[in-house]
Amino acid sequence: METVNAVGRRKAAVARVIVKEGSGVITINKRPLEVYFPSSILQYIVKQPLTTIDAAEKYDIQVNLDGGGYKGQAEALRLGIARALVKINPEDKAILRKNGFMTRDPRAVERKKPGQPKARKRFQFSKR
Repeated sequence: METVNAVGRRKAAVARVIVKEGSGVITINKRPLEVYFPSSILQYIVKQPLTTIDAAEKYDIQVNLDGGGYKGQAEALRLGIARALVKINPEDKAILRKNGFMTRDPRAVERKKPGQPKARKRFQFSKR
């Protein structure tokens, strides 16, 4: 099997994922998963697509993560891994979609409007 590339995004985070056959090592920005995401919850989020199709020990994953916060980065990485797994084996798509790993979360921060302090907040109204 050759290498497979995929991209996952969430909010401002972008995860470029390279998957190749191996022993289950996940490297993010040249650091191991456990170092990059010390939280066990975020590690679980990242590994969800792999554990769903029982492929946790089959592939080595190399990731370039950029932008956003740690939660957004973890969810972007989850989408990138799921997309790469579907490129490898299209039969897995139904299972991954059913669990919600194939859907890009479109929610993002609303832009600030001119003449207002934030996106929806207004300046205090003064009658006099």
